[in-house]
Amino acid sequence: MPTPDFVLELRRHVGHMPLWLVGVTAVIVHEGMVLLGSRSDNGALTPITGIIDPREEPADAAAREALEEAGVVVRVERLGWTHVIPRVEYDNGDVTDYLDITFRCAWVDGEPYPADGEMTDVGWYALDALDGLDRLDDEMRARIAHALTDGPAEFAGGR
Repeated sequence: MPTPDFVLELRRHVGHMPLWLVGVTAVIVHEGMVLLGSRSDNGALTPITGIIDPREEPADAAAREALEEAGVVVRVERLGWTHVIPRVEYDNGDVTDYLDITFRCAWVDGEPYPADGEMTDVGWYALDALDGLDRLDDEMRARIAHALTDGPAEFAGGR
């Protein structure tokens, strides 16, 4: 699904001014693999990401986005990381600051496919081969790394 309706409504009132939104990243793992997709807007390789709807629990948003974007059912296992990502300036002039909440999720069911058009391709990638993926940027590598740790969740800043 493209931009959520509530964001479009906010944009009607604030124009291109910076919006503060909360997003989720679902790092979905299964048998030594991670689910990644090629974004339809820029071709970048990413885990499943999306915006949390008003009053939606973050873990529920991660599971919803996995189903909407990749057609898979997941079990959200743990919080991995919360941080503010670098400011996003879209081609249409919209500016957004996002708090990202990254979760590790386990695949439960479904054959991955680009379900809603946000991804052009979705597939499983070996965790030990991520270093060789040039379309996976450092920000997404960090989200995956934080999700895969077994210690307490990481929180950026405040130190």
